[in-house]
Formats: sequence, C-alpha cells, structure tokens
Amino acid sequence: SSTAVDISKDMIEYSNEIADEELGDRGMGGMRDKFQYIEEDMRTIGQAAGSPLKQGTFDSAWVLLGSMQHLTTNDDVISCFSSASKLLREGGTLTIELPHPRETFTMVDCTRNGWEVPLEDEEGIEYGELKIIWGDDDDKFDPIRQVRDFTVMMDLVITGDVKLDDSDLQSVKEIVPMRLFTYQEIEAIGRITGFEIAGLYGALSDEIDVNSDEAFRLVCVLHKIKSPVD
Repeated sequence: SSTAVDISKDMIEYSNEIADEELGDRGMGGMRDKFQYIEEDMRTIGQAAGSPLKQGTFDSAWVLLGSMQHLTTNDDVISCFSSASKLLREGGTLTIELPHPRETFTMVDCTRNGWEVPLEDEEGIEYGELKIIWGDDDDKFDPIRQVRDFTVMMDLVITGDVKLDDSDLQSVKEIVPMRLFTYQEIEAIGRITGFEIAGLYGALSDEIDVNSDEAFRLVCVLHKIKSPVD
C-alpha cells in the first residue's frame, strides 16, 4: 500500500480525482484501496494527534521533485527527517530527490526556464495551453542561507471555444523561497536523526552516478539505523 501527503487541500482533492480515474473505484479490493492521499505537514508527518499514519509501519519514505527545498531552515529539515524516521521500520529507507549541487555553485548563471502544457477537453480536443515560467534572471540568491527566491508564473491561454468566467484565474505570479542543498548537509542531518547514506545517484535511476556528466539530480537514499531521540 502507498500513502501520499500534501499540505494543500486543493492538491489533495485534485490528486484523488486522478487516482480515481487511474486506479479504479474505491471499495472494490483493487489498487485504489491500497492508495490514500492525505493532508499532512512534511515537517511533522505522522506526529499530530489523530494522524492515520502509524509509527514504525512503513518500509520506505520518498521526498521527491525537490519538495524538501521548501524547508529553508535546519530546524524544519531535522523535524522532517525525524518524523519520517519514526514512521519507518528498522532498516527502512528515506529517499530524497533534489537539484544537483552543480546548481548551487552556479547561481551566477540563473536563467528563466519555461514550458507549455497543452490543455484538452474530455474528448481529447486541444483548447489552449498553460504557460509556466520557473525562475527568472532577476531572482535573488542568498549565499549565506543558500536560499533562492524563485519566480513562478503561470498563464492560461485559451485558443478554443471554452468560455471562462470573469472570476476564473488566468494568470498568477509568486515568489517562492527555496533552499539549495549539498550532499554533506543531507549526510550530516541524516546522521543526527538516525540515518546513514546507503546510496547516492544522479537521477531516479541506480544507473546514473552522481558524479557523471549525465547526472542532473541529487538523489540520496538514507538507511534508518536507529530511532531519533526526542
């Protein structure tokens, strides 16, 4: 079974809709009954009163897509690691996926990244696109805290016959502080929260060495060796 966690109620609602479509109906004894998406804070996951997550019952935990970059202080990262450790069985693993450290040491080369996501209706007919901008040339980087203020912009462009209400959001821009990590930080924080490094990769594949030219992510697999002390 699998459990996904997010702090956003809107994201949970959307993701559960996708899960219903992809995994089938609930209550039928199929894959959908083995998957749940719940609202939790990754810093204190499973620690709140009434949490459905039971300590010492998980084989592995994953923090993907650079999500840990939103934890900009050591206190938050330590809390996240400690909470995950309490949920894991002895010998369980915590996998962290982050940008490759090359990005941390080339902040002077920050540039704008953009892409488009086609939008289709229920019949598969394209009616527009969502334009996404991630990062901008003027984003500020604090080298002491290793935190970059990422510019995130999304623009909805309608090219078909879809009608939008005046209240529908068509453009959004936010500045999102995100921390850039190095391997030694992960190793040190892991050590004080009961983990040791079991593997280091340059992508979500054990065939990509973290030091190879092909490496574009920092993927750390940590092995639980003891429970954290409160």
